Amino acid sequence: MASIAIDFSGTMCIEPKIPQPMVAEENETRNRMKASEPSYLQHSHEEHIPENELRCDEKVTGTEALDKGYLEYGCSHYRRRCHIRAPCCNEIFNCRHCHNEAKNNICIDQKLRHDLPRHLVEKVLCSLCDTEQEVQQVCKNCGVCMGRYYCGICKLFDDDTSKEQYHCDGCGICRIGGSNNFFHCNKCGCCYSSLLKSSHPCVERAMHQDCPVCFEYLFESRNDVIALLCGHTIHKTCLEEMQEHFQYACPICSKSVCDMSKVWEKFDLEIAATPMPPYCENKMVWILCNDCGCNSEVKYHVVAHKCPNCKSYNTRQTRGGGR
Repeated sequence: MASIAIDFSGTMCIEPKIPQPMVAEENETRNRMKASEPSYLQHSHEEHIPENELRCDEKVTGTEALDKGYLEYGCSHYRRRCHIRAPCCNEIFNCRHCHNEAKNNICIDQKLRHDLPRHLVEKVLCSLCDTEQEVQQVCKNCGVCMGRYYCGICKLFDDDTSKEQYHCDGCGICRIGGSNNFFHCNKCGCCYSSLLKSSHPCVERAMHQDCPVCFEYLFESRNDVIALLCGHTIHKTCLEEMQEHFQYACPICSKSVCDMSKVWEKFDLEIAATPMPPYCENKMVWILCNDCGCNSEVKYHVVAHKCPNCKSYNTRQTRGGGR
């Protein structure tokens, strides 16, 4: 059977009609081909390669070629089956972190030190066949999958998918931990645990700053970052190191980083057991509470001064008094 149609010139033309069984057979064949593709490739193509990104034109018939060398290549940062060519210095590295460590080494002239922005990578080299090619997930020469997780935006390859990598459009980079476990806060400018979605205090661009202890840029840090009660951010290991030295105040705003009520009770007992000499009994001083921000006039004591508003001892003396 054929249907009659009018072409753009206005003349009659015969348009062949594909028999229905043929269409069904073609769809079934296409579905079988898609089902035979490894799931991690389907996921990567659908979610991490923009439409304008170059895709691999080679057809891989099985998973043996794709999985060759799986978890056998890579560096201390990623398990992957490719190297990158850094466009800034035209040198080859395992990953951008390897580049940054090498090019920011203390032995390098300070004027020559630099980082490699992840989005600028344009060329990769297959670790198995050394073929240099455009950034893509599957090697165009040997057909190996260069990374089970692949992001065409960040140019990221990683065979270790146990990290649960995902690309955050708000951050503009890839994160780990699973997209279902994190949310992006537009005001803070970063991803936080879903447990903090309704409770974390928002601070403008809180993650776009250096750690107040080690001074590493937090937004791109590969170490765990914690949001304090005040909203400021810090490395988890740096906070633990502070607590080992009995430092429990935020290095930026001096607010308490945890519930200190039990400690304040001990201060009450210590002050009660330490009476002041007669000439200081009625001395008054002004204090500023680091926790609630309240200014108060209180009795002077050599141990500590308690905020009458929030009952915190995290205070500082602003000026003395003569009474």
